[in-house]
Amino acid sequence: MHMFTRKTEPAARANESARLSVVPGPSNRTFMPTQSGAFLSRGVSIKGSVKFLNELLIDGEVEGTIDSTGTLTIGEHARIRCEIRTKSVKVRGTVEGNIFVTERCELQAGCTLRGDIEASRLVVNENATFLGSAKVGTGKSLPQNRSQQSVKQPGR
Repeated sequence: MHMFTRKTEPAARANESARLSVVPGPSNRTFMPTQSGAFLSRGVSIKGSVKFLNELLIDGEVEGTIDSTGTLTIGEHARIRCEIRTKSVKVRGTVEGNIFVTERCELQAGCTLRGDIEASRLVVNENATFLGSAKVGTGKSLPQNRSQQSVKQPGR
């Protein structure tokens, strides 16, 4: 018994599957960057410093440092091995390194963080894995950058 009754069907099916492999369908777990934001997709690997101003979504791999005054989203496929300094961060993937944020840090369900957190606000969702310590308080008490910390002299 034959699967196809016409010769054109297999070719049409092959073209359709090739098209589908190039353009993945929508998923409820897919991040869509905003017009002002940037996107480092799955399969992208960066070693070194990543700097951005507004918004960045990383779903690939980064090893080094991430430094920003904006909002960082770490996608579910991301593998980050670095120190992160930013205004706010949402973590869905894996991070190995410390996170320093001036506003909000959110560890979403399914993420893994191996490192310490310093943030004004911290949200840890159920099913998030966090191995480290957290210092949570006002933004004024948190250092922007270790090299910018002031040293108080006695008597002043």
